[in-house]
Amino acid sequence: MKILYQTNVTLLLILFFSTNTIGQLENYTWELIETKTQPIGRHENAFVEFNGKFYLIGGRGIKPVEVFDPISNTWIRKNKTPFEIHHFQAVVYKNKIYVLGGMTGQYPNEKPLENIWIYDPMMDVWSKSFKIPLERQRGASGVVIYKDFIYQVAGIKNGHTSGTVNYFDRFNLKTGDWEILTDAPHLRDHFSAVVAEDKLFCIGGRNTSVHHKRNFTAFFGATISKVDYYDFKENTWYTLEQDLPHPSAAAGVVKIENFIIYHGGEGKHQLAYNDVFALDLKKMEWKQLDYMKTGRHGTHSIGYNSKIYVAAGSEKQGGGALQSIEVFKPISN
Repeated sequence: MKILYQTNVTLLLILFFSTNTIGQLENYTWELIETKTQPIGRHENAFVEFNGKFYLIGGRGIKPVEVFDPISNTWIRKNKTPFEIHHFQAVVYKNKIYVLGGMTGQYPNEKPLENIWIYDPMMDVWSKSFKIPLERQRGASGVVIYKDFIYQVAGIKNGHTSGTVNYFDRFNLKTGDWEILTDAPHLRDHFSAVVAEDKLFCIGGRNTSVHHKRNFTAFFGATISKVDYYDFKENTWYTLEQDLPHPSAAAGVVKIENFIIYHGGEGKHQLAYNDVFALDLKKMEWKQLDYMKTGRHGTHSIGYNSKIYVAAGSEKQGGGALQSIEVFKPISN
């Protein structure tokens, strides 16, 4: 509505830059990166940027932290996690990488993490931090940083058996206080959250608590199509009118330019998806983009220098151990 009050010149400029951005994304393509070294294959891991380097952390089993340099296309191996950590979304705050909202242990009875864990990338050291309230512990959650808070939304309390929730909490990084907030409109787990335009978006995921009498893994088909977002300025939840075009679980979600890019994930099919969709943050509408080279789920994506990077994950339903990394970038580059 605000656009109606702009001058004609300003309106034309807004339309030009909006169209130009859409055109740029339509000219993006996925490309596998040839690396000088390879990481250990893994899935249900985190993938996060810190100081221009990309950190591959956790996954099923006890894995070392591995760091990718996008300039030299080289992986460097660091120390292992202190124990098995998987199904989590790592976030960066003041030169540290924070881990919460994850799980440990074996399928299908994995346990949620009891504490927040902190990784110091410069010292290559792990430390145990704040105790998470017992009743709010869960894994496979969406986790983001907004200002001086870590926000955790949804997740599952009992591994892959039961307890999918729509909880919403925040941790005060300055005071160490844990606060319970208003529940999200829809429950979900196995998804990534993302912040864009002072809003927290919950896109994709599934209800892993869904089991049928003769089909324990019925949850693969219980994906969530509704897109919820929390407006930090209004302290209110909303649900988009337009559903996610191809819902999946454990997909990559990242903001680039004026869009949120949603790619990959798993569902009821044997192979992971390679579909890519862009949510226009001005129109709140979806548009399909170029397909990924490798369908994958169980990892995260990084927006860096107007490109998107994704590494590791699983190429099939359930467990896998990809070692590849690919980038979404303009064809001309």
